[in-house]
Amino acid sequence: MLDEQFLKDNNIDVDHGLELLGDIDFYNETMTGFVDEIDNRIKELTNYKNNNDFENYGILSHSIKSDCKYLGIMFLADIALNHEMAGKNSDLDFINNNFDSFIEEIKKVKDICKKYLGR
Repeated sequence: MLDEQFLKDNNIDVDHGLELLGDIDFYNETMTGFVDEIDNRIKELTNYKNNNDFENYGILSHSIKSDCKYLGIMFLADIALNHEMAGKNSDLDFINNNFDSFIEEIKKVKDICKKYLGR
């Protein structure tokens, strides 16, 4: 597909991503890497949550936040920031109360990105 308007219609700020990444080819390559890695990251997040490994939960949430910012997925970057801070603060209540919605948003974004990439 590779239709930038499709991403914009799904609240992804492609222009912001292009400002950071330089050109559409590198943007698409970065998005491909994000899609290829996200299922493993979901498994890792789940494992960290289930084992109360707040440090690694925060680190991985930070990584997801950064990737989302580079791709212009600002709404998910904001959610990931909240989870990063919860990990840093060992806030199990926040993590437990918001984990499922975090994962659902990640999966929605993955589906949008896969459709954009024609996968």
